[in-house]
Amino acid sequence: MDITRVGLDIAKNLFQVHGINQHGKVLLQKQISRDKMLAFFANMPSCLIGMEACSGAHYWARELTRFGHEVKLMAAQFVSPYRKRGTAGKNDRNDAEAICEAVGRPNMRFVPVKNVEQQSVLMVHRVRTLIVAERTALVNQIRGLLGEFGIVVSQGIVQIRKAMPGILEDAENGLIDLAREIFSNLQERLSDLDKQVREYDQRIGALAKTMEASKRLMKLPGVGAITATAIVGTAGDAKVFKNGRQFAAWLGMTPRQYGSGGKTRLGRISKRGDSYLRMLLIHGARAVLRVTGKRTDKKSRWAEGVKTRRGYNIAAVALAAKHA
Repeated sequence: MDITRVGLDIAKNLFQVHGINQHGKVLLQKQISRDKMLAFFANMPSCLIGMEACSGAHYWARELTRFGHEVKLMAAQFVSPYRKRGTAGKNDRNDAEAICEAVGRPNMRFVPVKNVEQQSVLMVHRVRTLIVAERTALVNQIRGLLGEFGIVVSQGIVQIRKAMPGILEDAENGLIDLAREIFSNLQERLSDLDKQVREYDQRIGALAKTMEASKRLMKLPGVGAITATAIVGTAGDAKVFKNGRQFAAWLGMTPRQYGSGGKTRLGRISKRGDSYLRMLLIHGARAVLRVTGKRTDKKSRWAEGVKTRRGYNIAAVALAAKHA
């Protein structure tokens, strides 16, 4: 087969393949089961394969690259405009055809393929994020349950940690033994989650010390071990970006543009990139903004000017975009 470009729609068990030649003629439309996928592409001549960046995409990209294929991943939002809007609607065959069309566009934006090390680093971050979210939900639950007994605690994990020992020891607050037992169990669960978060923080800190790219990134103001390892794990090879501005746009930290009749108006940031990485950079920028008023370097003066003209939040996002 003289196939030069393939659109591959991946799923859990069945994969749809759409292949064309250099003239755009359709030569292949086939559904393949998961256990036969690698054998099928191992016997196919090297070609360009496009996939949507979804669950499992990076694994398949690495495996197909071993067979000599050029694999490119794209965000689903960039593939959607190429899907036919006929009576067939959305199905695996139309999706594979749209992917095949999109991957051949010269101005398409592609997602860097992550290696095993990157995905392992990101797994540490995701598990830590899960534990932090669980801890936050637990604290809110404790505050809500205490409120049912007329006991009000200020917002924040620190306030709960300070208040719980006294609440459990106070014999005059109206809590019966059953309620005290439950609150004691919740306090132990909170302590356990705190311990797990600290362990993952230590693990991330140790990872940052072993990665040269993370060491360089941590020299930037507002970038610590968590942010640095997240950038390395998410972006990987920075050479896929033409410049820093493109990287900031990839993270969704550049303003939307509305232009018509030669007039252009800038709106809010697009927020189209990785929300976790964007959050880390913005929080880091907030930490830097606390001290810019005491400094006289060019960037600090610029940040103070933005904060004065546009407000603290916009200044934090602008500074985060500059760091990116």
